[in-house]
Amino acid sequence: MAFTTFMASTAGRALRIVVGAALIVIGVVTGGAGWILAVVGLVPLLAGVFDVCLIGPLLGQAFKGSKIRAGS
Repeated sequence: MAFTTFMASTAGRALRIVVGAALIVIGVVTGGAGWILAVVGLVPLLAGVFDVCLIGPLLGQAFKGSKIRAGS
């Protein structure tokens, strides 16, 4: 599937890391309930760093980005 292939690519991983970091920064700057947003931002950030695609299994793909890139 094209979506999981993109998300497992270098550009997709970079996008997840940037979006996760942005959510964390916005949450911290906002304060108060924004901390919830900061915690949610950890999910895409860590998924990009550890090369996992959380939505992959829901779409019939592998969990690890390397397996998606290999075509498994």
